[in-house]
Amino acid sequence: MASDVPMSPELEQIDGEVQDIFRALQNGFQKMDKIKDSSRQAKQLEDLTAKMKECKRLIKEFDRILKDEESNNPPEVHKQLNDRKQYMIKELNSYVTLRKTYQSSLGNNNKRVELFDMGAGSSEPAAEDNIQIASAMTNQQLMDAGREQMTQTDQAIDRSKMVVAQTIETGTQTASALSQQTEQMKRIGNELDTVHFSLKKASQLVKEIGRQVATDKCIMALLFLIVCGVIAIIVVKIVNPHNKNIRDIPGLAPPAQNFQISNRRLLSVEIIRGL
Repeated sequence: MASDVPMSPELEQIDGEVQDIFRALQNGFQKMDKIKDSSRQAKQLEDLTAKMKECKRLIKEFDRILKDEESNNPPEVHKQLNDRKQYMIKELNSYVTLRKTYQSSLGNNNKRVELFDMGAGSSEPAAEDNIQIASAMTNQQLMDAGREQMTQTDQAIDRSKMVVAQTIETGTQTASALSQQTEQMKRIGNELDTVHFSLKKASQLVKEIGRQVATDKCIMALLFLIVCGVIAIIVVKIVNPHNKNIRDIPGLAPPAQNFQISNRRLLSVEIIRGL
């Protein structure tokens, strides 16, 4: 489409660059039909997508300059420039639709490049660009875009439901595991109390046994001293039988020497009586 609309040098330069991109896009899509290799077709489609992104940037720049020069242009000229912008948007949309068609045939829906996403560092809202582009779309294109958006939304909702279901299941399993661990901790606490009570009882029993052993040792020591005393007295009586300081032990027989002397005395008395 030849342009005979009066433009400023900046707008004319942008318009020329956009027209060059449109010609490159037309030639590129014509080559797509001749390429048989799917990988080469995907590479060609990526290159064309990059050109469409550049074309979109130039159209946005064209619109920005057009708004800046609105006060300096007559209304008729401004309307013609605005129609020129709408033509460029409509032409770009036709290539976007063509790109989606080739993309669907290649099965690369998971690798789609969103043409109308907000660019990094851009200061203009994406909603304004979408409104401007949608204004140049036909009703059928708008309906198709709406259906596609609804399909994507439904898929996103289904994915969200799956994530929520998985989260609920994980939470249920975690709660069950925590409950089991809580019961196990209670059982361990009860067992520890039982062990503590048993240790306390054992400690008391050990103390009682220790006291009994000490008492038995004292009794044994006392008996040992008594036996030693008795043995000492017996030894002294045997060694020194005339010692009057030591009393005879009850039940202990007198020494044999004293018994013989008494017998001799009794025999002498009987002899004297017989004479």
